[in-house]
Amino acid sequence: MKASHVVWDWNGTLLNDNHAVLAAVNEVCVGFGRPELTWSDWQAAYARPMRVSYEQILQRTLDEEEWARVDKLYHERYDALLHTCELAAGTIDVLREWTGTQSLLSMWFHARLTPTIEKYGLTSYFTRVDGLPGEVGGGSKADSLVRHLEVQQLDPADVVLIGDVVDDADAARAAGTHCVLVSTGAMTRESLEATGVPVTASIAEALRQVR
Repeated sequence: MKASHVVWDWNGTLLNDNHAVLAAVNEVCVGFGRPELTWSDWQAAYARPMRVSYEQILQRTLDEEEWARVDKLYHERYDALLHTCELAAGTIDVLREWTGTQSLLSMWFHARLTPTIEKYGLTSYFTRVDGLPGEVGGGSKADSLVRHLEVQQLDPADVVLIGDVVDDADAARAAGTHCVLVSTGAMTRESLEATGVPVTASIAEALRQVR
């Protein structure tokens, strides 16, 4: 596929944070009196919007107050473990090697995302970094991607989104961009392949799909 601009996902794509994610999910499970999950359990339950995932694993419909509690439990534990997370293998080399432009779009909170990107020394590689506004997350990425492209005056046909979940493929389809997925995050390779977009084992391999 041909593209001149890459939009990178963060969690599970450029950041290897699976252990922190699982610990945070299990913080929610404990808080709601449910047995802890394995990584395979979480991959099987993972869906967008995220509320669907938690209603499945907690086996209950969540009202707004409960959903806010889920979000709080998850992010407090995740934030406590953030310092133990590392960049995906080869991240710096991959960002350096790309000859086009690139930006970052995450469904993680913007207020936490931007200083984290700076801490890892990545800010200068991106024309723009966008996270989720507000204090409660879990929605679809499609609208965020459309805004991300519009603000940068990018033609969707010239853009490829590289992410790690089905929602990335759905967002790319809705926005009219290309997409490549990596099997390093929260969903099984089988689920990713069902989207019909290329699926790779690493971000370096993903970028090799783009010319």
